Amino acid sequence: MKLIIGLGNPGIEYQFTPHNLGFLAIDRIANNLGVEVRNRQCRALTARAEIAGQPVILAKPETFMNLSGLSVRELLAEYQADATRDLIVIYDELDFPLGTIRIRQRGSSAGHNGMESILGALGTDEFLRIRLGIAPERNIEDTVKFVVAPFRKAQLKVVDEVLDMAAEAVEVILKEGPAAAMNRFNRKNETGEEPQAT
Repeated sequence: MKLIIGLGNPGIEYQFTPHNLGFLAIDRIANNLGVEVRNRQCRALTARAEIAGQPVILAKPETFMNLSGLSVRELLAEYQADATRDLIVIYDELDFPLGTIRIRQRGSSAGHNGMESILGALGTDEFLRIRLGIAPERNIEDTVKFVVAPFRKAQLKVVDEVLDMAAEAVEVILKEGPAAAMNRFNRKNETGEEPQAT
């Protein structure tokens, strides 16, 4: 069983904010698959689905961002899943501009509270993550206020595109493996174009 977990904060006031891109990505994947993420278990809303012929659990922790690790650890235990092999975490990343997507197989939290919580709860950084850029176009004084402020109308088209990309990235990971997904999506972002076959 693969666990695909998006990070965010519960509550309507946080729904369409940069910090909730992980939740929005899970909703997009669920919508594409015709399922609803509404079962309550392990301090999360979940749904069962199938992607690329593999059974998956889609999950949105309801613990608030800085306690995400509690839910992730419980979900892994519930489904007897292995973090290194079965876990994909989707979350927002302030280091990259909006519309950017990066896939990594390990690494630090880079100051992201949700990832910090997961790393602490699991005791390993060896798991897949899909990072969705949210960096503003100009310098901001208050990053905390920025990440929980609603997206501006002008940003919604890019948000929509990046959610489609995140859903596609999950499918490629499960169908072709992480290396293929990294080659395709990480390079695509750096050049603005898809890599040509060589």
